[in-house]
Amino acid sequence: MERTKVYFTADVHLGLATADPKEREDRFVSWLKSLPRDAKALYLLGDIWDFWYEYRDVVPKEGTRVIAQLIDLMDNGVEVWFMPGNHDIWCYSYFESLGMHKILQPYRTEIGGRRFCLGHGDRLKDARWGYRLMLWVFNNRVLQALFSTLHPWFAFRFGTSWSKKSRYTHTPYQWKGGEEPLVRFAEEEIAAGRTADYFIFGHYHLDARQTLSDGSELFVMNTWLKGGTPCLIFDGQSLTTGQQQ
Repeated sequence: MERTKVYFTADVHLGLATADPKEREDRFVSWLKSLPRDAKALYLLGDIWDFWYEYRDVVPKEGTRVIAQLIDLMDNGVEVWFMPGNHDIWCYSYFESLGMHKILQPYRTEIGGRRFCLGHGDRLKDARWGYRLMLWVFNNRVLQALFSTLHPWFAFRFGTSWSKKSRYTHTPYQWKGGEEPLVRFAEEEIAAGRTADYFIFGHYHLDARQTLSDGSELFVMNTWLKGGTPCLIFDGQSLTTGQQQ
């Protein structure tokens, strides 16, 4: 079978102890196992892990089967592209050492003659000041070095505890249509001549699709926390949803 399809997904949140974390990991692994039949490439657009931090010689144990399956995909000729989200922002070189391509948002590429603009979806437009401050802290090299002095046992528990608490303080996001920051980001890109046929994001834990001013389309993918297999599939001609219940 010729491999022509490109898959996109995000927001699996491996390691988050809510609902049934093992069922979610099993579901994701099963989905990954189904890809080699027709997959050319896989784009992971952030928050695949609910918390990730790399030491020089230590990485989190959650999702080991996922990593094994991603390696198997690459061994079978599937290109894997990994974009950090706001929960797995502290990935440095580990995934690249396995053979994945690390990319940052907004990432622009051409696939099958179509132009794509990809992102996790956070901080692209009008991020709250508190959120911007948090990202500054997370990206500060001095603070990263200090965090690395903590024993992994404490650091990982602190990180997972923080991640879980931050989720419980958030209410479900309401899509704002044309007023949505992601839509305004995409429209500004179009106005600046950085056009794309498809804009694809995650982060917001909902399904959304919006036609933009030049006829291009913006998609937001749902989270794996809600069940199913939320993803998008590009077959070389069109982009479709691949959600399975």
